[in-house]
Amino acid sequence: MNIYPVYLDYAASTPLDSRVKNKMLDVMNAAHLYANPSSLHIYGQKAKALIDTARLQIASYVGAEASEIIFTSGATESINLAIKGVASLLKRKGHHIITVKTEHKAVLDTCQHLEKIGYRVTYLTPHPTGRIDLDELLHAFSQETILVSVMQVNNETGVIQDLDAIAEATSSRSILLHVDAAQSIGKCKLDVSRTPIDLISFSSHKVYGPKGIGALYLRKKPRVRVEPLLHGGGHELGMRSGTLATHQIVGMGEAFQIAQQDFESDVLHIQQLHDKFLQALRMIRSIQITGDLQHKVPHILNIRFEGLLADALLNELSDVMAVSTGSACQTKEMSSSHVLRAMGLSTEQIKSAIRFSFGRLTTQDDISFVIDKMIKIFTRKS
Repeated sequence: MNIYPVYLDYAASTPLDSRVKNKMLDVMNAAHLYANPSSLHIYGQKAKALIDTARLQIASYVGAEASEIIFTSGATESINLAIKGVASLLKRKGHHIITVKTEHKAVLDTCQHLEKIGYRVTYLTPHPTGRIDLDELLHAFSQETILVSVMQVNNETGVIQDLDAIAEATSSRSILLHVDAAQSIGKCKLDVSRTPIDLISFSSHKVYGPKGIGALYLRKKPRVRVEPLLHGGGHELGMRSGTLATHQIVGMGEAFQIAQQDFESDVLHIQQLHDKFLQALRMIRSIQITGDLQHKVPHILNIRFEGLLADALLNELSDVMAVSTGSACQTKEMSSSHVLRAMGLSTEQIKSAIRFSFGRLTTQDDISFVIDKMIKIFTRKS
């Protein structure tokens, strides 16, 4: 049964997969699995065993070891822990960090905070395609550089950065590389045994898992450590104190395992939705695609309807589909996309842009319904 308006905002958040929900319910309904997983008695150890399994499921997706995964409250905390934690631990080595102007606000705001306390941050300007210029990155390196932070997949455009080239540049200079992979899981391959990445931030709710839980990958060989943000118990290798939420972690682990198992079918399904939607739109109106179609994931499609205001168009389509003009993590006061502006778009172009994002539960009928309604609106306007 179709539900309207059609949800096309999967880049902001995904529904909880029924398989994930059932796994979490099993934990919540089981006797004594509420026990603290740090406790040494049998109930605590049973809870810990479930967490160990989830840790392995997450690690497996990126070719890591379970001991390289620590749990957090979400990708935002993971990003803060990675960037602030590295900056604090390596402050005697250097005070320079490199990132990109199109990064998520969790990265940019964290870097701006560090600037206020004496760190120097270089913000790379991407090409109009959304990808960074490797030569610009190489030019930005200095003796003081301790960290590069870059997202694999941009949350507003779906553009994929060349992590292999970036990682080669950082590892050859003994500079740590942090990757924001919130939009990557289930959409892109990521293998730390092949690509030398030092830290990776993960989200659960972007991959059909529960909200309120995330993870951070920390390379073991050589061991990467961070200065903790939270103190009080020394959990998670001493880098993230706090009692672990067993049912949330089990849900995240299951979501990552499903993403790995269903990767090919999910990508094929979403690519078909992407192509159908894009082809239909091009037949009814002149549109512009933001970002490089040759280097992007299919689940995000940023389209500019130049000559129209995106907010006005979305208002007319509010009963038809649920979409966004940009990141869900910005307040209304900050709603003008910093991503599109960094890519060189004008204010008028930015105001005409809508981000459509598809997911596992989006159907061909959903796309047909949305297109049919959009045709009627564009016909009235012509």
